[in-house]
Amino acid sequence: MPEFLRYDFMQNAFLATTIIAVMGSLVGYFVVLRRQAFGSHALSNIGFAGAAGASLIGAEPMVGLLVFVLGAALLMAWSGRNVGERDVSVGMILMFSLGLGALFINLYSANANAAIGILFGSVFGIDASQIRWITITSLVVLAGLVAIFRPLRFASLNPDAARARGIPVSLIDTLFLLLLGAASAIAVPVIGALLSFAIFIGPASAAQAWSGRIGVGLALTVLLSLVESLGGLIISYYANLPASSCIAALSFGLYALSRMTRYASPGFFLPRLRG
Repeated sequence: MPEFLRYDFMQNAFLATTIIAVMGSLVGYFVVLRRQAFGSHALSNIGFAGAAGASLIGAEPMVGLLVFVLGAALLMAWSGRNVGERDVSVGMILMFSLGLGALFINLYSANANAAIGILFGSVFGIDASQIRWITITSLVVLAGLVAIFRPLRFASLNPDAARARGIPVSLIDTLFLLLLGAASAIAVPVIGALLSFAIFIGPASAAQAWSGRIGVGLALTVLLSLVESLGGLIISYYANLPASSCIAALSFGLYALSRMTRYASPGFFLPRLRG
């Protein structure tokens, strides 16, 4: 057994990060495919307001985080069809939520550290009970993703054609955003709201730059996510650096590599998806 896995906190961190990397990257693939990266980032940051509000009333911060994130996901789903219209609404929801978070912290600063910790995560502070919740929530999210996979794929690639075929695109949009909200809520305490792109967006963006085939892209996304997240933990342990920073650095490095190699030799990689 490697030295870093001899400690309980590292074992918990590796297990929690592995689960979130697999779940988050699969959800993140469709986030990138549907051009909802801003919405994903906003949902993660909106959780800060929920955690701060829960601390204000003496409730569990995770409960407040989940309520705010799922509520925001519903608002985003109903905020408009086209990307531009929805991005404006998402920005306004994010602005209002962050303002509420600042107000809650100002009104009750005793538990401010717990709420602010949501912004950056605490992967080495994960315990067995949190891993159980992470596992259960991740299984529910993955089950939901499997249940709507076919209509979600069609609606993501060609929403107008999906509507013409009778697929309830609005319902699929709402269900997917709820899944994304649940995924964000469970991932944020581990990787942090500010660095959620490292899991949800980075691997999927790199994978889609290298392959346009959904099956290959999903597998590559999971592989890249595991390399980034577990590699970040190992670097963090030996270099004595924040784990989230190391994960984010690897995520950015692989994303930058995917862009450079794609533009340098586009014919080398698998063809883009048609239709």
